[in-house]
Amino acid sequence: MAADGARAEATRWLAYVTTLPTDDPAARMSVLRTLESLGCAVLRDGVFLLPDTPAARQGLSSLSEHIARINGSAHLLSLNSLDEAQTQQFLGLFDRTHKYEELIKTVDSLRSGFGVSDPGSIMRLLAKQKREFKIISTLDFFPSETKARAARALEEAEQAVHALMFPEAPKKASALDTTGKLYLQRVWATRKPLWADKLASAWLIRRFIDPEAKLLWLDKNQECPATAISYGYHGATFCNSREKVTFEEILAGFKLEKNSALARIGTLIHALNAGETKVAEAAGVQTLLQGAARRTENEDQLLAETEMTFDLLYEAYFEAPGKAG
Repeated sequence: MAADGARAEATRWLAYVTTLPTDDPAARMSVLRTLESLGCAVLRDGVFLLPDTPAARQGLSSLSEHIARINGSAHLLSLNSLDEAQTQQFLGLFDRTHKYEELIKTVDSLRSGFGVSDPGSIMRLLAKQKREFKIISTLDFFPSETKARAARALEEAEQAVHALMFPEAPKKASALDTTGKLYLQRVWATRKPLWADKLASAWLIRRFIDPEAKLLWLDKNQECPATAISYGYHGATFCNSREKVTFEEILAGFKLEKNSALARIGTLIHALNAGETKVAEAAGVQTLLQGAARRTENEDQLLAETEMTFDLLYEAYFEAPGKAG
């Protein structure tokens, strides 16, 4: 339930009484969606309730203007000096405890995959739960201890997955001898499922390191051939370190990090892997990768599809000598 302090202050409410046109279902549904987005509770058909705040008044007043334009009517009423029983009943309509508890259960269930499932996949699921938390908390007018618990559960789970993705004591790719022909015409192996870091690394290998590379997609428990160069999973020759994703480790290992276009792609892939939002293009690239995954049937097709995305990114980021600035 809501915190006691918030309950004591919740003595002012707004009742919103509407009559919506019945001959325009689309317009009617648009109004109802707006009321839902404002966090309104439903008292009965056409009657809605919100705590009396400046933001609520502004939102409902603007909506009233829209309702008038579609030949409906709306009345905004202030409710004051309610008795304790009525106040408690109204507060119960805005109690988000159950939603937070469901979110906590979902986050806790993800922990069963730690050390088993791909950490990148778990991070993407956590990112979805973070978006859900933001939606719930935006409409949580009376924050409670449950909200704080949900926030802690998300933060602790994210830190744990980040530790799996970026180990404390990695094998540094930059310490490997990548000179000569040791890495040409080789088999390069990574584990399924493929996502941003592994796909980008495969593209990097074929485009800049070993054009005649044979790529091998290993099942989760499949042994990597002794003659293959492994990448993209814990214990591989090239894998995530405390500071870098696999793509960035390969860049460092082959001294490609001075290529500004590749470095920018590395920053983008790092953001996608870690569930960060600081790179503007990350959301768009993620959508393209998701679309490629849905329209392809196997890993070879998926790589072929996404190679075009990374080619276009490289061309967009590349600055030819003399053209910078």
